[in-house]
Amino acid sequence: MTEHKQLRIIVVDDHTVMRAGVVALLASEPSIDIVGEAGDGRAAVELAERLEPDLALLDLRMPILDGVAATAEIVASRGPRTRVLVLTTYDTDAEIERAVEAGAIGYLLKDTTRDQLVDAIHAASRGETVLAPRVAERLVARMRQPAPVALTAREADVLSAVADGLSNAEIGKRLVIGEATVKTHLLRIFAKLDVSDRTHAVVTALERGLLTRQQRGPLA
Repeated sequence: MTEHKQLRIIVVDDHTVMRAGVVALLASEPSIDIVGEAGDGRAAVELAERLEPDLALLDLRMPILDGVAATAEIVASRGPRTRVLVLTTYDTDAEIERAVEAGAIGYLLKDTTRDQLVDAIHAASRGETVLAPRVAERLVARMRQPAPVALTAREADVLSAVADGLSNAEIGKRLVIGEATVKTHLLRIFAKLDVSDRTHAVVTALERGLLTRQQRGPLA
């Protein structure tokens, strides 16, 4: 077995039983020294400042200060001297992105085995990114998705007018452009949204968050 230098870590989880379980899992590992425990994000930040551990093992959803905010503060104050490794039950895209953006070096799920956790702690302490297989799969899937459609400011204006129930001629008057130009914008909008009519263009744009104004009146 590969020998590791002893790492000083803190374990932070608001569920006392879960935190005790993690501590118990790691207690027999000679390469890991658990120097502190905490039950909320604010206490985690204070422990990191006071104890200067090599790594903070943090849950995400905690009282007072959540794991993401705590991660950001620890990374801002400690930098690479204290890596942050997330250990949580949540694997949604939003949770993963928030943790990574805050500066977490890794993201593990609580179904990880003891050996996997120990290896991840050492890898993270060396500055290596550590991701649970399920988390890695989600990130890869996100990267493979086509780039989100974006409407130009003028296209958004045209579609907003469509949502207000205006005809092409009325849209032209509102935006001070020719009716032919309105039609051109609509054709481009249809192509971007992969729709064939005005109603579906508005509905699709609303569903994708490309149009925030509520439809007012019948569609022409």
